[in-house]
Amino acid sequence: QVQLVESGGGLVQPEGSLRLSCVTSGFTFQDYAMAWYRQAPGKERESVAIIGRGGGTTKYADSVKGRFTISRDNAKKTVYLQMNSLKPEDTAVYYCQAGFGSSIFWGQGTQVTVSS
Repeated sequence: QVQLVESGGGLVQPEGSLRLSCVTSGFTFQDYAMAWYRQAPGKERESVAIIGRGGGTTKYADSVKGRFTISRDNAKKTVYLQMNSLKPEDTAVYYCQAGFGSSIFWGQGTQVTVSS
């Protein structure tokens, strides 16, 4: 069955860094664009970063440009989100998403808390 398992979240101080990973199985990873979303308490889920199937195309939310980097390893069927210079407003549950046409899969999420 399809699985997307996020890890790497936690508690970090402002200006700190975290690297999220999303290990996948059960679908043809290299055929899917991959993305990271986040949802803060009381807010809608929002797109953070997207990466194309080959890894050559990326897109970021304005709020994270220059601080976050999305990457993928098709051999490991894994997508990453390197988060630097974290801010309290980055606090949210971060979700991994796989997308190919109308086929969309989600992970269960990992909590990121930025606080001193």
